[in-house]
Amino acid sequence: MASEGASLQRGPHGCVGCPTNATGAEFGCKGMATLGATRIGTCQRQPERPAEIAPYIDHTLLKPEATKDEVIVLCREAKEHGFASVCVNASWVRLASGLLRGSRVKVCVVVGFPLGAMSASAKAYEARDAVRQGAQEVDMVLNIGALKSKIYEDVLDDIAKVVQAASPAPVKVILETSKLTEHEKVIACSLSRIAGAAFVKTSTGFGGGGATVADVTLMKSVVGDELEVKASGGIRSSEDAMAMIAAGATRLGASASVAIVTGQKSLKKPGSY
Repeated sequence: MASEGASLQRGPHGCVGCPTNATGAEFGCKGMATLGATRIGTCQRQPERPAEIAPYIDHTLLKPEATKDEVIVLCREAKEHGFASVCVNASWVRLASGLLRGSRVKVCVVVGFPLGAMSASAKAYEARDAVRQGAQEVDMVLNIGALKSKIYEDVLDDIAKVVQAASPAPVKVILETSKLTEHEKVIACSLSRIAGAAFVKTSTGFGGGGATVADVTLMKSVVGDELEVKASGGIRSSEDAMAMIAAGATRLGASASVAIVTGQKSLKKPGSY
């Protein structure tokens, strides 16, 4: 959690705001990226066929106009293909939970979506309520404005409150990488780790940019084996998916999931889910 000796100060290479622990060990910036790179696991098996990608996928339906019938189809497809989860807005958690009861497919909910600009307390309430309704995983958008303003205490508090409220459901922190500098991505990954998140995630799919191999590689180099990395936004084919997995992603957010696992091409707008 955020209270476990985390502080923010000038790092040894001169960057202000690098997260450190009580002993002064640096978590942020270049030092963190180098440290994380030595811990990257090498045992992850690369899928060889499109169908083998299915367990990596959060089958996603987050458009505001999504209907009940579309959620029903989403859940049916997830069970048929063996996806890791369905990812839905909070209003559909109860329905999805009922439809997937008894299956291995989990229900994932988004919180503070897609802007991440609501208060930490509001995000915590949203996460807690969704878990009570049946959500088993939580994807939250961090406070991007606070991150860019270097108010790292607020970013840490934002994530930590959701982690606590969502427990025992794991939390994936959406960075919205298209809006961040490389330095900000490293700091965001570091803060997510300190706050107790389970994953860092690239994108909402609504922010004008999606996952890139370069971002997944960077994020994995920072978090190493301590957190997992979810790539989301613009993943349209099995080739896209395999590239993200090779870069270190262990989960993929996609609405083109069926096309991905059947080796087809999706014609959906690039950069979005």
